[in-house]
Amino acid sequence: MKTNFMKVSTWAMALCASMAVFTACNDDENGTTPPPAPSVENLGGIVTENMTLTANTEYKLISQLQVKAPAVLTIEEGVKITAADSEDPIYILIEQGAKINAVGTVENPIVMTAENKTAGGWGGLHICGYAPTNAGSGFSEIGNANDNSGVLKYVRLEYTGFALDDEHESNGISFYGVGAGTQVSYVQTYVGADDGLEFFGGTVNVDHCVVVDCTDDSFDWTEGWSGTATNLVAYQTDASCDCLIEADNNGDNFDATPVAHPTLLNLYLVGNGSSENKRGIRLRAGTRANIDGAKVAGKPNPLTIETTQTDDALVNGTSVLKNVQIAGVLKNDVTGGKYLSANFLAGQGNAENAQIATTWDDVAGDLSFAWLNDAWVTAVQ
Repeated sequence: MKTNFMKVSTWAMALCASMAVFTACNDDENGTTPPPAPSVENLGGIVTENMTLTANTEYKLISQLQVKAPAVLTIEEGVKITAADSEDPIYILIEQGAKINAVGTVENPIVMTAENKTAGGWGGLHICGYAPTNAGSGFSEIGNANDNSGVLKYVRLEYTGFALDDEHESNGISFYGVGAGTQVSYVQTYVGADDGLEFFGGTVNVDHCVVVDCTDDSFDWTEGWSGTATNLVAYQTDASCDCLIEADNNGDNFDATPVAHPTLLNLYLVGNGSSENKRGIRLRAGTRANIDGAKVAGKPNPLTIETTQTDDALVNGTSVLKNVQIAGVLKNDVTGGKYLSANFLAGQGNAENAQIATTWDDVAGDLSFAWLNDAWVTAVQ
């Protein structure tokens, strides 16, 4: 999704937090006191001071939660945040200079979900940093590459993708100019109406991320992202899911600098077999990429090259694809394109028409992705 952040931000202004606690405790017929019902605190509004969401507590997100610098939002293990079913956009926004420290555990993850348990139930998580982007009117065209927006670890987001208007939905997690000082590990986005994870510039590194049935693209980058992503899984069963990876430098200026040039290591990407949403990895709009170790299946066009700048970077070795197995053949849509199947197959360990297992159990059974069997992940049944 290529929605401008400022449009999202304005909706969160002028809202105040409202907090309430509800408990119940009644004697039963035998005179004993049953345990209290779980407390639920209402959550929303503008945060200007440090806030902690307490371990193993449930919160109801009743409006946008907007964290302003220099406040830190700390979310302890086992916290569950449920967005209210609302006609208004509800999301969590971490502004530039603010931080989120959300650290769950394997057995006790942090869960952000929605009352409306369908794709588009709420607006997801938006994190803004000061790292470089190439957006002409963006947040930090120069920026601090090591900027720190906090920590996400063992966090699952469900039912994101709230429709912002008739043409735009929100992602699971949107990273806007987020820097390499930020830590993102063991994150899942599960069932969404737009992208799972999208990077708008920045240098943030991520690892152990899994996207299931987010019905635009599973992973997406644009505006000059240059981080490293390790151990990524995309899994699609919904026919409306689009690309497994959609990769741009800048859709308005293919030559914009800094040029998007991430490094991707160890990917397992399984598409939905759709005859309409055909593309697996889609490299375009001037992006560069180094990919080492990928299995791509379930798409008629598992690897697509678009735009001359992207094609040239592959031919001259600025971009490198190696140990990439695709269940199909490379497709170059550039008129006069030069990076063709022969070039791809000359790369170390690359293969076309590879036999790639595609059930969820197959993916989770791969030793490199055994972490998908851990309790924090919602599996595909």
